[in-house]
Amino acid sequence: MDRLWAVWRIKYVEIASKGGNECIFCSLQRERDEDALIIHRSKHSYILMNRYPYNPGHLMVAPYKHVSSPEMLSQEESADLWNSLVISMDVIRRAMNPDGFNIGMNIGRVAGAGFEGHIHIHVVPRWNGDTNFMPIVSDTKVVGEALESTYRRLKEVMK
Repeated sequence: MDRLWAVWRIKYVEIASKGGNECIFCSLQRERDEDALIIHRSKHSYILMNRYPYNPGHLMVAPYKHVSSPEMLSQEESADLWNSLVISMDVIRRAMNPDGFNIGMNIGRVAGAGFEGHIHIHVVPRWNGDTNFMPIVSDTKVVGEALESTYRRLKEVMK
């Protein structure tokens, strides 16, 4: 079995495990788009960049509603979330031309959810050969573009 190690993700998990009184996804939706790295808002959901990306262009799609599982959303909210997922893939395709995607949700801590109280969908662009030895040898993930640059590229395509 091949494994994709994401050792850099521990910083993200540590932030989540510190707790705090407010959900990060509820907090981010109230911030300015540029500060929260939000590239699109719809009626019931929003698309934002992951601050600790697996790859450049790694987006997350989250509902405004604080729910821990998708079946807690109404049909309208679910449809809106799905539409935002489709929009995120289209934007990444046009801005970054990936060879494929990993798309998924982690429901519950045992499934790997860093923020288990508020569902969100990860949209990770993939390219042939995008994994290398750096995470294994030196606990380092090479991301070939600054978050701000990726944000501008994606936001420009969103217009």
